[in-house]
Amino acid sequence: MIDQLKTQIPYLIEDSELQQLKDFAGELAESARSEILPYFRVSVVVEDKGSPSQFDPVTIADKAAETAMRRIIKEQYPQHGILGEEHGYQAGDVNLTWVLDPIDGTRAFITGLPLWGVLIALFDGQRPVLGVMDQPVLQERYIGDSQKSVCVSHGKETVLHTRGCNNLADAIMMTTSLDMFVTEPERLAYKNLTDQLRMSRFGGDCYAYCMLASGFVDLVVEADLQPYDIQALIPIVEGAGGVVTNWRGDPAIAGGQVIAAGTAELHRQALEFLRSAAS
Repeated sequence: MIDQLKTQIPYLIEDSELQQLKDFAGELAESARSEILPYFRVSVVVEDKGSPSQFDPVTIADKAAETAMRRIIKEQYPQHGILGEEHGYQAGDVNLTWVLDPIDGTRAFITGLPLWGVLIALFDGQRPVLGVMDQPVLQERYIGDSQKSVCVSHGKETVLHTRGCNNLADAIMMTTSLDMFVTEPERLAYKNLTDQLRMSRFGGDCYAYCMLASGFVDLVVEADLQPYDIQALIPIVEGAGGVVTNWRGDPAIAGGQVIAAGTAELHRQALEFLRSAAS
């Protein structure tokens, strides 16, 4: 699916159109908020859509939020494509595709932790040109277009900048879970990198990337991601001055093994420990 998207010619978006699309992405985030919040910290049925060896939860909130966003997209931009975690891929008539993860961090959601988020990206055929991460409980919305990133919270807009850390020994890293690293080379490379750092923490899902863009975290290193897990976060991190690639140093739009760093130099240093396990 993502291979089909990558082969397309980029759709050229004028600056005025990009602002309109950002505003529209905000409308999508609002619709998802209204669908999700009634189910947070209440008893909901949790389905397992994973394999027998890997729990992959989904709730009515995930499905309802994506359904609402897809309906609005087809009403206002029927020519655009849609790729969503819960309802799959629908090709459009132009090379613009909305990439949706209605709740990134469903495990956090079902355990009552407010570290999940609604992810919305617009893919132009080569890269995500805008990304939104909306955290409804905290009322924080992170918006990026690879040139500038902001956080809008309680009516206040704050421009985001990464911390500027250039040394592994001073760096703080976040990873959602060690379960992401399924091969021995991945686990060894990750352990070797962790040994170089000031501190590492677990949890966070999409929220960790926004804390990197906000200057509180210096690295996020993960694996086994899908395109809808990462595309919205790339413009947010890049717009704040950071770098996002896979473990080979190539674009991370397809997901898989991902590294996000606050500076190019820190990214270079960290990548030296991860290349050996790059797939």
